[in-house]
Amino acid sequence: MSEQRLPLIDLSRIDREALHHAVRDVGFFQLTGHGVTAEEIEALLAAARGFFALPEAERLSIDNLNSPHFRGYTRTGNELTRGTRDWRDQLDIGAELPPHVPGPGEPAYWWLEGPNQWPQAQPELRTVTLDWIARLSGIAHRLLHEVLGAIGAPEDFYDDAFAGHPHTNLKLIRYPGRAPQGDDQGVGVHKDYGFLTLLLTDGVGGLQVEGPDGGFQDVPHVPGAFVVNLGELLEVATDGYLKATNHRVVSPPGARERYSAPFFYNPRLDARIAPLPFPHAARATGVTQDPDNPLFAEYGWNSLKGWLRAHPELARKHHPGLADTPPN
Repeated sequence: MSEQRLPLIDLSRIDREALHHAVRDVGFFQLTGHGVTAEEIEALLAAARGFFALPEAERLSIDNLNSPHFRGYTRTGNELTRGTRDWRDQLDIGAELPPHVPGPGEPAYWWLEGPNQWPQAQPELRTVTLDWIARLSGIAHRLLHEVLGAIGAPEDFYDDAFAGHPHTNLKLIRYPGRAPQGDDQGVGVHKDYGFLTLLLTDGVGGLQVEGPDGGFQDVPHVPGAFVVNLGELLEVATDGYLKATNHRVVSPPGARERYSAPFFYNPRLDARIAPLPFPHAARATGVTQDPDNPLFAEYGWNSLKGWLRAHPELARKHHPGLADTPPN
């Protein structure tokens, strides 16, 4: 497996030509110059390691099966990508909000808004992770402006879509090694369905990005950098000019563990994503069509679809009969 050295983008002294190439031709890049210190990074990774080191009973006390809002702990093998289990366990954390139970006539995606679950045995986890969400939200806001500016679009075009309560999400993930049957799917091939993902890793390899030839290439670790990728909504908003790229994680061999923390910067659930005006629109190649993965202009339906498909057991328990596509 060859390595794919992703474009390196320094946010402190942005090179918009390089950024334009990264978002147009690759869909992935390494981000430095973001201002997050090594101490802040280690604090988050230490919090993640501390959580997964808790006794199983403590982790299961905040099992996501307790939450109709898809928050909390997912046991190893209980999340699916394209119908196949991912060999990892994780903790899902979002904005800390009151539960929004959809009322008559309200879209079902409002189930995704609600409180987090926190382990009593690790009270500091709440502060560390919510501070991280706030910190990376600011970085992602600036980065989105730079991405739009790099292709000649109005930088603030989507500011309204993120006003109020954007649907940001942080995952703390542990890949515990290969599955007992030898399967190497840490997380299966997929594209993220929102706007931007900023990924922090612990340096253990496993992330692979699809190259131009359709093969997957290892992404080397750059200390202190975030691996950034674009989601499908930006591809749709630009009719395929911006690129959402397939990627996956191959589980580390043996019993070696890998920790990561992807942060997903996504708009409000009820935001409708309008087509982006930009001067290169005539060069857009069109959006990748996948009949099994319809995309909707209203962001919340995309998000709900993803959660229902990834967590069928939770969906059966809390949302029986809820479809993963909106009603006509």
